Parts: sequence; C-alpha cells; structure tokens
Amino acid sequence: MNEIEDDFIFKITVVGDGEVGKTSLIRRYTTASFKEDYIKTLGAQFSTYNEEIDGLKCKLSLWDIAGQDDHHYLRPTFYKGSRGAIVVFSLEDSDHGKTSYEHVDEWFHGIKHNCGDIPIVLFGNKVDLVDESKLEEDKVLKQVDKLGFIGYFKTSAKTGSRVIEAFHSLLKDIINSDSQECSPK
Repeated sequence: MNEIEDDFIFKITVVGDGEVGKTSLIRRYTTASFKEDYIKTLGAQFSTYNEEIDGLKCKLSLWDIAGQDDHHYLRPTFYKGSRGAIVVFSLEDSDHGKTSYEHVDEWFHGIKHNCGDIPIVLFGNKVDLVDESKLEEDKVLKQVDKLGFIGYFKTSAKTGSRVIEAFHSLLKDIINSDSQECSPK
C-alpha cells in the first residue's frame, strides 16, 4: 500500500507573553478542544498536525514557545527552521492584556531577527472576554501595517472564534510565499 506524501512540511512558531493563550489556541486548532486550567509552558512544546489547504497536504509542526522572560535565551534555538510565526497578545482589559500588547513589537522583531522575512500573523486572543465595540482597533491596525504582519485576527481559544481562519490565513501565505527557511544568524 502506498502512503500519500505531504505536499508541504512547515514549522510554525507561536510566541507571546505568558498566559495569553498560545497553548490553548494550538489545542483549539489541532483538537477542537479547550481546557480552562492554565499550565505554564516550560521552554517549548510542540505538536504535529496534518492539514489540507486548497487541496494541498501540509504536515505542521507547531512550536509553542514559553512567554516568560526566564526562557528568553532559548528562543533563538526554538525559532530555527520556522517557515511562519504567530504573535499572540491578550485582548483583556487588564494590566496583563495591556502589557502583552506592548510586547508585540519585541516578539515580532525577535522572530524577524532570527528567521528573516517569514510570514507573521498577529492574534488578539480572548475576544470572548471583551466588548468588541470598545476595542481600540486603529492602534492595532496601525501596528500591523507598520511592522508588516500579514494579518490580524481577534480570536478566542475558548469558543474557537476565528482560530481556524487565522491559522489557514498564515498557511496560505506560507504556501504562496518565497520565504526561506529560518536559519541561524
């Protein structure tokens, strides 16, 4: 019996401050499930997932990078081989939400510095916890344009809102791009 080969194999790196929902977003995308309990990621963890995009078979390696500063020195190693990335911040109207948004710049530049010109998408997560009409979209959209994110999605790992759409957007861009594999600088 012949095995069908994947058309593409991609490593996707997911970064952002601790407790913004990176692990939950990956779980929602790969298993359509959500766990309420927070478990801190130590270093990095990865998941594999098979996806079909526009008739093309993609094997994904999703790397969930710890957001706490005590793991910053490991990040360049974890970024190696990335073909795309997701930067996540929390939309919560709290100190944590605001701080996670303020760090978007750092996460973006860390990926670009270590991986070059790969597609990066921005997820504003936990949209289920806010009144969308009160979100300051202009500020976020200006940052998306200024930095060169390929897109911005308000997501909810809890409800699944726009999670699949956001992941698919990144995958389609990777498939259509000429970006090179991340290599150490």
